[in-house]
Amino acid sequence: MTAVSGPNGDALKVALLGCGTVGGAVARLITEQAEDLAARVGRRLELVGIAVRRPNRQRDLPGVDPALITTDAEALVRRGDLDLVIEVIGGIEPARSLILTALENGASVVTANKALLAEDGPTLYEAAERSGVDLYYEAAVAGAIPIVRPLLESLAGDEITTVIGIVNGTTNFILDKMTTAGSGFAETLSEAQDLGYAEADPTADVEGFDAAAKAAILSSLAFHSRVRIDDVHREGITEVTSSDISSAREMGCVVKLLAICTLTDGEQPRVSARVHPAMIPLHHPLASVGGAFNAVYVESRSAGQLMFYGPGAGGAPTASAVLGDLVTVARNRVRGAAGPGESSYAERAVAPIGEVVTRYHVSLEVTDAVGVLETVARCFAENGVSLQTVRQVPLPDDATQDAQLVLVTHAAPDAALSTTVAALRELPEVAQVISVMRVEGQ
Repeated sequence: MTAVSGPNGDALKVALLGCGTVGGAVARLITEQAEDLAARVGRRLELVGIAVRRPNRQRDLPGVDPALITTDAEALVRRGDLDLVIEVIGGIEPARSLILTALENGASVVTANKALLAEDGPTLYEAAERSGVDLYYEAAVAGAIPIVRPLLESLAGDEITTVIGIVNGTTNFILDKMTTAGSGFAETLSEAQDLGYAEADPTADVEGFDAAAKAAILSSLAFHSRVRIDDVHREGITEVTSSDISSAREMGCVVKLLAICTLTDGEQPRVSARVHPAMIPLHHPLASVGGAFNAVYVESRSAGQLMFYGPGAGGAPTASAVLGDLVTVARNRVRGAAGPGESSYAERAVAPIGEVVTRYHVSLEVTDAVGVLETVARCFAENGVSLQTVRQVPLPDDATQDAQLVLVTHAAPDAALSTTVAALRELPEVAQVISVMRVEGQ
């Protein structure tokens, strides 16, 4: 990279780990916006190395010196003269080892690695604190949407009670298309792959792993407690059917995959962190979030209700979040300061999913006979779950099943609902439990 004229002082040396879609966009922006970045930071930013796995791969990096490309990421982060390291490799290893080495060698780190932060964030925070440097990760949660810093800094004087997010663009695109076009899950997933919204192996998205990692990060930030991905209850969208979508529509709802982070009531509140598909009413702020967009809805004691919305993935949007962190961290470097580190003073425990209280939508295939509804209702009552509405779905003349009941419960503990469903499956009058879905936001 050619140094640009700008503020006095030596350039801050920047290393980039990873040069895929996001990394390439970051490298281009650092080069193209060099003068503006220097003016904002107070010092020039000099890209001194780009670590990649495949050095011969074609990359669109105008203005970037090809000599900066290296396959020796370990040697790059051990240089000892780096000011800033940007990690966009992803995954657990070698990203964790490289970040720790960079921090131990005195470099501040900007990362987009949600999986690593959700699994082992405290280790990274502790290494950054020991070295007196920064660890920033705005791009790890919702692409270009600024949500990490508002939770970490802007709302630091408030008490956050709820964070609910649509934080995976792939699943939101699929569910939105199933809702608006009446498509099935399999064909919509195929379309998402054709459009580049879903990977060839979509497991991390459609099974909720990606959203669960983000829920762990959001919970940790919002509630000042350490929450790991293993603490997050996770369900994907592979079992969502067109019938579920239709039922939601009839209830004035829409189905979304939600990351829900809340504080439980009581003298010693605990953290509840879960990811699952849910029906939410059309009047809820998250209901209108369509396509591959993300949104995060926050409730706090003083500020009230806040909504953050925007593109949650893609090279340019994610690179925008990375560059925002880079500027902040670089400014701290120039001043000889460090930003806020980990805040885990509350040390709140994580509540098991069985204690979470919410409403449910249950669809059953039952025998069309006198007394069946009474038997089903008694099963719910015996397990401490009260019913809000019950309706029988009209079936076509050629239907093979006898009848279909759709029941919506009042709020009940998840454990009570699970026990109820298990009991329903044992009833001779119930041929099949077709679906069980939570109802949120009402």
